[in-house]
Amino acid sequence: MIREAITRYLREQKQAVLSPEAVLFDMDGVLYDSMSFHARAWLETAVNHNLLAKPEDFYLFEGRTGESTIDELFYRTFRHGATREEKEQMYKEKAELFNQYNDGRPMKGALETLEQVKAYGLDALIVTGSGQHSLIDKLNDNFPGVFVREKMVTAFDVKYGKPHPEPYLMGLEKAGVQPNQAIVVENAPLGVQAAVASGIFTIAVNTGPLKDELLLKEGAHLLYPDMETLAKEWPAIMEMCNVKKPGS
Repeated sequence: MIREAITRYLREQKQAVLSPEAVLFDMDGVLYDSMSFHARAWLETAVNHNLLAKPEDFYLFEGRTGESTIDELFYRTFRHGATREEKEQMYKEKAELFNQYNDGRPMKGALETLEQVKAYGLDALIVTGSGQHSLIDKLNDNFPGVFVREKMVTAFDVKYGKPHPEPYLMGLEKAGVQPNQAIVVENAPLGVQAAVASGIFTIAVNTGPLKDELLLKEGAHLLYPDMETLAKEWPAIMEMCNVKKPGS
């Protein structure tokens, strides 16, 4: 499965080798088990503003910036975008609700995956559409010594956000690598779409309620049911990429 996925990627991207030096991680639904709280907070905020929405929308919208999500809901309901004031007010309400509901629990298997990444001498970066300070600020507490702010791409850094490739292109720039020198770990269809459009080998972990087909349809090269499985499979992925642990 891994060999076939890499072969397909190299064929698609017209590359000779996949030689990763950096791994670009989405945050919500990958490093934190937080998507149910985001969905709950978004839905409650949308209902409070008489916007048409259902719970699964926010798993499908995941990866968008907050402003983009609000505009999507406004166009759906009123056929026009939201004003700057409406966006600011709604996102403030949503953030307050999220902070109230969120328990800050890291995703099972996330730390083990990061430990594997570091053991192979790879750089780890964050590429998230989130602007939730409560999670971004806790990264060093939950995953000490792994991430640095200078190598994070968040909602505060981008103009477009996922599914546009801009966030992952910015991640490549911050990592100082080419597309075939990176791997993306994503859980959302829009995030997968953005990563694939950036020319990066993309691993999807389906930690939410969406069907596998939605992630595969967007071009995910590998798909795992959770981060725990990815952590166990990481050595096999590295072997297929001819990456060895430093000193081995």
